[in-house]
Amino acid sequence: MLDVKDLHVRFHRARGNREAVQGINLHMDSGEILGLVGESGSGKTVTAMAISGLMNRRESSCTGEIWLDGVELLSCDREQLRKLQGKDIGVVFQEPMSSMNPVMRIGPQIEESLRIHTKMTPMERKERALYVMAAVELPEPEQVYEKYPHELSGGMLQRAMIAAALTTRPKLLLCDEPTTALDVTIQAQILELLKRVNREFQIGILFISHDLNVVRKLCTRVAVMYQGKLLEEGPVDQVFYHPEHEYTKRLIAAIPTRKKRG
Repeated sequence: MLDVKDLHVRFHRARGNREAVQGINLHMDSGEILGLVGESGSGKTVTAMAISGLMNRRESSCTGEIWLDGVELLSCDREQLRKLQGKDIGVVFQEPMSSMNPVMRIGPQIEESLRIHTKMTPMERKERALYVMAAVELPEPEQVYEKYPHELSGGMLQRAMIAAALTTRPKLLLCDEPTTALDVTIQAQILELLKRVNREFQIGILFISHDLNVVRKLCTRVAVMYQGKLLEEGPVDQVFYHPEHEYTKRLIAAIPTRKKRG
């Protein structure tokens, strides 16, 4: 379903170019959950931005190949890419409050992809939005539909973001640390929600995180990044219990436990 081949991403700065992603290769099957882990600055988010086509082309350049169901995304022009964004590729960001329009009601924001990519009537769009809002377990969807972002809690906002990404039934859902800003209880609920979404809608999920415990609970495979390079990839249990690369071993050793001090 998703194939990333020899991806390089470079940022163009006044002081010189910086290569944030250095020739990585990734593969995802349809309906799979792949975890992309690494410390801050390792290139995880840049990789996701390149896949989603959200990189600023004036400030950066991407080389290599990104294939989604037979379509090569890096060679698409803006119009072709816009037809895929929101329809075949959904994105859930880390900070829902800053990702949503504060002066626009929740309902119209969830419907936005439907307005762009379908010929549904306003009534049909509202029905689909309410259906997806109920599917992600937003309480009282009719009332939430009319509210503004500041009237919702962090957990409810994240559910609204997931609902907005799911309205068009995308093939791929990119989740960039979607549980980082949430408390442990809400985090667990969002993870269970993503598992159910993956199971019921058969949507492939690329889950980006620095929290290895979260990745172990959610993902079937995991890829480890460091300084723009992909160091190790494999089934979750294999990477966690039999890591091959020294950096992966140090990353796993840094997971806090009740027995560790400091």
